[in-house]
Amino acid sequence: MEMRYTAMEKCLHRGSLIDIVFSWTLEDILNENLFKYQVPKIPKTFISTNDYVNSFFPALIEETHSYLSSSLWNVPQAFCEIRTMEISKDFNYPHALFYQTTLKNTTEEVYGVGKYEPEVGDLVAFTNVRPRSVSDLSRIERYCHIGYICGSKDELNDQITMLLSKEMHNNIDLRSNKAQKLYVVYLINMTTNIRIWNALNSDMEESNMNIIKKVLQPYSRMEQNCHTCWSGEYLPQSYSRVKNMIKAQNLNKSQEDSILSCFHIKKCHHNDPIKLIWGPPGTGKTKTVASMLFCLLKLRIRTLTCAPTNTAVLAVVSRLHSIAKDSLEHGSYGLGDIVLFGNSKRMKIDSYKDLGEVFLENRVDDLLHAFSPMTGWINSLESMIKLLKDPEEQYDLYKNDVNEGVVMSLEEFANGNYNHVKNAYFSYTKHCEHDCPMTLEEFVKKKYDYIIEQYDMYKDDKKLSIGMSMEQFLRQRFCFIGGKLKLFMKTLCTHLPTCFLPIKVAKKVFRVLELLKSLEKEALHEKEELLHTLCFLSETIKLPKVTSKYGISQFCLKNACLLLCTASSCVKLFSEGMAQVEFLVIDEAAQLKECESAIPLQLNGLKRCVLVGDEIQLPAMVKSEIADRAGFGRSLFERLATLGYKKHMLNVQYRMHPSISIFPSREFYNKKLSDSQIVREISYNKRFLGGKMYGSYSFINISKGKEQCNHDHSLKNVIEAAAISEIIGRIQKEFVRTRNKVSIGIISPYKAQVHEIQERVKQYMVSAPNFSINVRSVDGFQGGEEDLIIISTVRSNFGGKVGFLSNRQRTNVAITRARYCLWIVGNATTLINSNSVWRKVVMDAKQRNCFHNADEDKKLDQVIEDACFEFELLDESESAFNKLSIRDKSETTNFSR
Repeated sequence: MEMRYTAMEKCLHRGSLIDIVFSWTLEDILNENLFKYQVPKIPKTFISTNDYVNSFFPALIEETHSYLSSSLWNVPQAFCEIRTMEISKDFNYPHALFYQTTLKNTTEEVYGVGKYEPEVGDLVAFTNVRPRSVSDLSRIERYCHIGYICGSKDELNDQITMLLSKEMHNNIDLRSNKAQKLYVVYLINMTTNIRIWNALNSDMEESNMNIIKKVLQPYSRMEQNCHTCWSGEYLPQSYSRVKNMIKAQNLNKSQEDSILSCFHIKKCHHNDPIKLIWGPPGTGKTKTVASMLFCLLKLRIRTLTCAPTNTAVLAVVSRLHSIAKDSLEHGSYGLGDIVLFGNSKRMKIDSYKDLGEVFLENRVDDLLHAFSPMTGWINSLESMIKLLKDPEEQYDLYKNDVNEGVVMSLEEFANGNYNHVKNAYFSYTKHCEHDCPMTLEEFVKKKYDYIIEQYDMYKDDKKLSIGMSMEQFLRQRFCFIGGKLKLFMKTLCTHLPTCFLPIKVAKKVFRVLELLKSLEKEALHEKEELLHTLCFLSETIKLPKVTSKYGISQFCLKNACLLLCTASSCVKLFSEGMAQVEFLVIDEAAQLKECESAIPLQLNGLKRCVLVGDEIQLPAMVKSEIADRAGFGRSLFERLATLGYKKHMLNVQYRMHPSISIFPSREFYNKKLSDSQIVREISYNKRFLGGKMYGSYSFINISKGKEQCNHDHSLKNVIEAAAISEIIGRIQKEFVRTRNKVSIGIISPYKAQVHEIQERVKQYMVSAPNFSINVRSVDGFQGGEEDLIIISTVRSNFGGKVGFLSNRQRTNVAITRARYCLWIVGNATTLINSNSVWRKVVMDAKQRNCFHNADEDKKLDQVIEDACFEFELLDESESAFNKLSIRDKSETTNFSR
């Protein structure tokens, strides 16, 4: 009897996530209930590592399915046109259907559709019609393939490697105008989910499960009975060093204790290797993490710090960079021990001041020039030594060179100094399918722009004025070589790990910089010291013999002390020969899916992990309701907290006025959250409008609000939006009068309301440096803060229905974003009848005399009345239109019969 498998069971029998996606038909993808009742709930405890990793697979598959389904309903987001497509040399029917594709460079602009540049990890639809809707895809299903971009664009021939779900019968050339058109339509990027899949399958070199094994079961409570952990008697010397270091960071006691608790586990090997730092809103979590990393840097403990998003990573790096720079005694020397890596476009690294000093791509570009055999540091160093040792000999060589005019060709330059170029060119010619392959010179010009730059530097070095006297020659050469030396020395001091440039050697480098500056001003008595110091550096500094971008990138990652990236990007650290990471810090850990945290937790050599977050704020976003109900968005931080792991709480908040913090402290943090001195000062009592209604904390009751659903099934309340627009208009007038700085955040849980408010307040968005308005959803505001926050709750009905507004985590985020003033706008009756946390919000405001009816402000009440009148008129006209539409449809139907 043939076994019958569910859709999920069929998926779980396939080898990779891409194989699973390729197995789905268009009907499967569009079926929202394909895996309904087939995704089991992820448990809180596990009996083995296999049990642990296997529990995440069904939810991961469903979440991928949900994202893909959503993208198809919204096609086309972005597309490009294909020029040629041919079978790849790696093609292996029936499973490895690899094709090499080139794309047309088109200037065609399509309204509402973005220009698409394929990236590795993109899942695309490959069709012979540019689809405008799902129905188009259904119509062309026979010619609709799913493709996966598995290679970056080749710089030589612009080819992109694509893996297809179905075989194309012939090579395709679409360069003629009469040829059939083919399109690539962007759907989703699979990179993160594939990395998670591979991590759960332990498909990473040298991965280990040591930390994961420790967190399968409830907390052992061994820490509570550990004399070594809490007595302080047998702590290592590094512990006292840490205490001294953190004293200089101006931290409060809870921040200091949290950092020190993470260094206790260095001594107690029997202890749980994971620590939880609980960081409620405004408690200086980022500062605490950065201070801890600074201590780890000084103790030379190789550490990876990761977070769910680029924004979160950059926040930590910015604070760490600032602390490190302030501590440096010699310019930027020491920053080479810190490496930030990731996608530069997505990180928008250029918008962060000075972070290029620690960003991997920038570092690689700078070190490429310094490591160049013919034009880099070593060449410049040796040239200066020769010039100082025997100027007469150098002058004679100059005269000979001028007479002979010999300059190495680009081909000779590349062929003699860059082995990776020779190897790449050999591979290119071996697999080249053209009758006339590129010459080596053409190959270099096409693919290696940095070698062209270095060759230009080499030619500049050979350009010497004819007929110079010896004095003129020496002056010109000294200035030219000295200029290069200064540039390279600054590069090495900034970007080399200190294990390659100890402080003793670095001080000699700084002395050379001083001597070069002096000698440029005719201080010839210092020539001997300069020569002696340069000879010392020549013998001491041993640069690695790598001249490729990949080689230098690996060198930087292998030798850095602190590494920072997103959680999924740390797969770079699983490459062969990579140095072990001992310490892991996960920031915003409560927003990271537990299955994604499994990537960094498997790093080879990992002994300790610190999770920093707050499970009472929003968790990771999950698209699928099925996966969400299964607990796919739950973090490791949240699970361990519920299992009894001790959380070291940061309990002093520096953001909110006390009248704002009182409710979240009581409701969400068991009254353990206290106000810092700075928020209790008189200067924190800022007002942006006059009147009691617009104090530090207010609930403004709009009982006449009207909630309505838009075409995306999201809710809006135009009455609340009109009232908020009126309030913003007044604040803007007040700003024009006083010029007092104000940043305003307007938050709503519903996208339709966010859009409605954005449209109404854009007239007040003046171009002024001290006045800003930011309108976003609650989810979009997590981690943010503004001077004034206005919350639009939207819901207004007799039944007390508030939907996902009742989510406690979302409520906590919304009401903890403000510094000086928080004004909540909503229908009090609806919220009280909801029997949710919002009932407590309203009742608290009433008890504290912070509750106000909108009609207390006569002008605001008139705006609300006008908005109600407009709403009723619009509602009547829409009802009449809908009746007419129904009648017309009925008549048409009868006629057709």
